[in-house]
Amino acid sequence: QVHVVESGGGLVQPGGSLRLSCTTSGSIFSRYAMDWYRQAPGKQREWVAGINKEGTIANYRDSVKGRFIISKDNVENAGFLQMNTVNPGDTAVYYCRAQSCSIGPCDEYWGPGTQVTVSS
Repeated sequence: QVHVVESGGGLVQPGGSLRLSCTTSGSIFSRYAMDWYRQAPGKQREWVAGINKEGTIANYRDSVKGRFIISKDNVENAGFLQMNTVNPGDTAVYYCRAQSCSIGPCDEYWGPGTQVTVSS
């Protein structure tokens, strides 16, 4: 059983920064690519950023490019989403997904989410 847990959410002022963490237990972290999703009230969950299992290739949705940085430390068994220059539009519950793909369907595991609120 793989458990995924996010942490680091909270209240931050517009223009500020926040660092989210994602940890897994029950399996080898380096096996998993990692993605961050978010869901704002009344909206569908949307993909924010993703990184390959080696932690070497990252992608971002356009609205966070240049502001957010996704990273993955396979030694520390943790992934991160550094959020800079946040704005109220970034307010949402942020979810971490760990995904492992080989032959057949991918295995994916989700955390319960962490709330990020951007407000003055």
